[in-house]
Amino acid sequence: MATSRLPPATLTLKQFIRRQQVLLLYRRIFQTIQQVPNDSDRKYLKDWAREEFKIIQEDTIRMMITQGNMQLKEVEKTLALAKS
Repeated sequence: MATSRLPPATLTLKQFIRRQQVLLLYRRIFQTIQQVPNDSDRKYLKDWAREEFKIIQEDTIRMMITQGNMQLKEVEKTLALAKS
């Protein structure tokens, strides 16, 4: 049996790509939250986003990326409507 020469903490390509997707989503969410005009709403949304990302499990990452992207689009639409 061949053993891997990679350290045990090394991510597979699939894990690496998922991690990058999650980090990109996280950044986009916080960039969008920065556009919320009300300070208390912005703080609430930041706390909510941080908490949601803490509870993500490996087997739900793909589903959470899809759900997060859908929620982000809704927030972006709402902000666009509020600005018009």
